[in-house]
Amino acid sequence: MLKSIRVQNFRLFGDLEIDPLKRINLFTGQNNSGKTTLLEALFLLFGAGNPGLTLNINAFRGIDSAGGSPPTIQETLWKYLFSTLEMSEVITIEADHTSLGRLALRVELERPSTVEVPLDKSDGASMAELMNESPLLFSFQSKRGGHGKYRMSLTGGRIKIDQPTVRFPFQAIFLSSRSGNLQEDAVRLAQLRKRKRADILLKTLKIIEPRLRSVEDNSASGTPMIWGDIGMSELVPLPVMGEGMTRVARLMLSIATVPGGLVLADEVENGLHHSILPKVWQAVGAAAKNFDTQVFATTHSYECMDAAYQALGKDGFRLHRLEAGEGKSRCVTLEPDQVDAALRHDMEVR
Repeated sequence: MLKSIRVQNFRLFGDLEIDPLKRINLFTGQNNSGKTTLLEALFLLFGAGNPGLTLNINAFRGIDSAGGSPPTIQETLWKYLFSTLEMSEVITIEADHTSLGRLALRVELERPSTVEVPLDKSDGASMAELMNESPLLFSFQSKRGGHGKYRMSLTGGRIKIDQPTVRFPFQAIFLSSRSGNLQEDAVRLAQLRKRKRADILLKTLKIIEPRLRSVEDNSASGTPMIWGDIGMSELVPLPVMGEGMTRVARLMLSIATVPGGLVLADEVENGLHHSILPKVWQAVGAAAKNFDTQVFATTHSYECMDAAYQALGKDGFRLHRLEAGEGKSRCVTLEPDQVDAALRHDMEVR
């Protein structure tokens, strides 16, 4: 597992350190305090320097396309990765891992030593635009897992991305609060069924829908998705049973898919009634331990924090509060006794 993390010059983080981390980590904080940003930083780090993941995290926020000149595309897709919006800065994401040791990712704009200037100016490219066609350089180092340098550049109106040669032994899955992939969910269930572990998902979903008899992955609609048997004449698509069913299924399947890795769940309580949250957290805690998966989740909900405490106990998870102000960010990690006191006395820790 990750024991600590430090993020510098990424999005709104100038310099943020979080230590210690547990198997289950729940992050709170006001809007724009950096909760989603922290998950994005971890997602990039576990990508072992894969530049393409920056496009993924932009897409999670709804920024999935850009057009215009190279500087305009650069500004849309790259500029807002940097904390001061100054691309001359260097982004660093570092962590201490129990088995891999120190992990480090460095992201910077690489200024080329030479520039090719076409004699034919019919394409309209200015010298300033040509000078600004600088790639983003991703440098990854792992004390025990290898290292590599990869670039993402703009070439002929296309984005060119180097594919990493370092294959991380562990993976990270990012569960966005915005959307998911029904086909991907079905594939993960099929993989779990192959390992004869699908009962884990069924037991957890029965917390929300007690009538559920089985879960199936099939393509009856033309697109693979998860279906459930709730005693009707036909199977029912899981999304029809409500957002909470899909959300919990996605969370449990992700934990089972990346043993030894990370599951990053943004606004984890979305679609879930507060009354079932303790049982959901109990299932998440058991699955995370069973598959040796570390969970990082964000929430705005007091009920969600209280449910985690009820289900996991004061030593079973770590509560972190992210705070932003005056251009600085910090993380306040509450000790178990502080969490207990805060919840018992209705202190505001969100």
